[in-house]
Amino acid sequence: MELSLLVLAAVFGAVVGSFLNVVILRLPKEDASIVFPASHCPKCLQPLTWYENIPLLSYLALRGKCRTCKVAISWQYPLVELSMAVLSALLYHRFGLSFELFFYFVFFAALLVIIFIDIHHQIIPDRISLPGIIIGLGGSFFNGLVTWQQSALGVLFGGGLLYAVAYVYYMVTKREGMGGGDIKLLAMIGAFLGWQSLLYVVFSSSLAGSVVGVLAMFKQGKKGQTRIPYGPFLSLGAMSYLIFQQQIGSLWHLYLSASGL
Repeated sequence: MELSLLVLAAVFGAVVGSFLNVVILRLPKEDASIVFPASHCPKCLQPLTWYENIPLLSYLALRGKCRTCKVAISWQYPLVELSMAVLSALLYHRFGLSFELFFYFVFFAALLVIIFIDIHHQIIPDRISLPGIIIGLGGSFFNGLVTWQQSALGVLFGGGLLYAVAYVYYMVTKREGMGGGDIKLLAMIGAFLGWQSLLYVVFSSSLAGSVVGVLAMFKQGKKGQTRIPYGPFLSLGAMSYLIFQQQIGSLWHLYLSASGL
């Protein structure tokens, strides 16, 4: 029974992931609907049949090409579907059938959309982060993991922390190093995970972003002018915190004990 529910959670995640691909493609476009028109090939505009819309399986059956025009289908489509399937299964394993399962499923879906939109367009849509802050705050009244006080402080400290970092960076370099979208994203993360998550999320995302940034700097040869989106690293930091929260807490306590604190 438990295995069946885990598989069902993964299948449901893949189905939602298929819809998230539509959101990723259309949300950044002005006046584009995420509902109409129906799914179609972005190249030849041929509407997709139901059997061409089956998550993961359709991509494999079509060998990664449109059935009509034979143009290659982006790897992003199966990657988003697979990612959401895995995340959904991990959330079910962590929370079982509970309010937290559905609450953080919405959170992870939003973060996954943000990751790919920020990679492609260097923006984090307010239409995701601002409602996300409200949903995170509202859900904290029913959430057994985070209290409403922790959520409210998460919004305050999350937005304030990155704003302070961005302000100091601008004063020192006279260049904008962080957009307002990142600030609102961290406020949203704080709303869902509470203020106590922020130290780990900021540290892990900064570390990963620095490593990727250095590699990109050498590859592109632009030195200090290299720009990479920060939203994906914040999002992955938030995901890893929720999934591995107990392990992170254990390592932190172990570090404090070893330091004699």
